[in-house]
Amino acid sequence: QVQLVESGGGLVQAGGSLRLSCAASVRTSTLSMGWFRQAPGQERDFVAAVSWSGSRTYYADSVKGRFTISRDDAKNTVYLQMNSVRPEDTAVYYCAAPRTYYLDTMYTRDYGYWGQGTQVTVSS
Repeated sequence: QVQLVESGGGLVQAGGSLRLSCAASVRTSTLSMGWFRQAPGQERDFVAAVSWSGSRTYYADSVKGRFTISRDDAKNTVYLQMNSVRPEDTAVYYCAAPRTYYLDTMYTRDYGYWGQGTQVTVSS
């Protein structure tokens, strides 16, 4: 069983930066890791993912060039650096991992382990 704990959310002004962290209870070196977000009344959307090897990253078009996902397998932690944030980035952000090792994916259906979420609020 994989447990994921997010941290780093909060209130930030538009144009500012925030870094989210996700600590896993297991070794992450064989797992791709992803970040998703869900705004009130909306579906949970893909934000970013990093391959299990760390060699590939994937981003939603809405965050490309502003957000960066990275991983530190020595700490079993994945990060989401959020720069130039906008009010439309306001959402609960979730860290996730697939149930299948060595599976690189951007699809919500492939992710079976989820954190509890951390709120990010961007003020205009």
